[in-house]
Amino acid sequence: MKRIVVFCGSGEGYNEVYRETAYDLGGILASRDIDVIYGGAKVGLMGALADGALEAGGKVIGIIPFFLKTKEVAHEGLTELITVDTMHERKLKMNKLSDGVITLPGGWGTMEELFEMLTWSQLGLHKKPIGLLNVNGYYDALKALCSNMVQEGFLSENVNDSLLISESAEELLLMMDAYTPPPVSQWLTERTS
Repeated sequence: MKRIVVFCGSGEGYNEVYRETAYDLGGILASRDIDVIYGGAKVGLMGALADGALEAGGKVIGIIPFFLKTKEVAHEGLTELITVDTMHERKLKMNKLSDGVITLPGGWGTMEELFEMLTWSQLGLHKKPIGLLNVNGYYDALKALCSNMVQEGFLSENVNDSLLISESAEELLLMMDAYTPPPVSQWLTERTS
């Protein structure tokens, strides 16, 4: 993988481990010559991620909607900052430029980005690995919810298994390198897609 999009919060959370992990992930990706693609902000985990990658000599590409850039949250030290018109355009551009996805802790926006990428994968619109970096057990409840979706018949087990989860960035990257996408559901045919 040459470029990984990282979804994460514009806040830092209450535990310093979230910020530290975001910063460290940026450095780890830079050390492996993997470009970071992210939301372009200088605040929260987003800023920590970018700073970690930049300080380790990595390339960081930010993609930010114009209305957020004008609120002065854009990171000014990035390798490249791409401005788009809408939040949807932002996700499309992130998907187009990336080879994989890592999701750190975050709020509604982070969840929305993650679930859109998961949905696109399930529909066969991309075959990229999607990973959750489960910092401080942050995603334990989401793992339980996904298991419940399988148990109740709303999500197939092989699709659920395609969401890669680890507490270690290094392990998650190994899982992503070894990733094989699940087959697209049989109900999705050329006629229905």
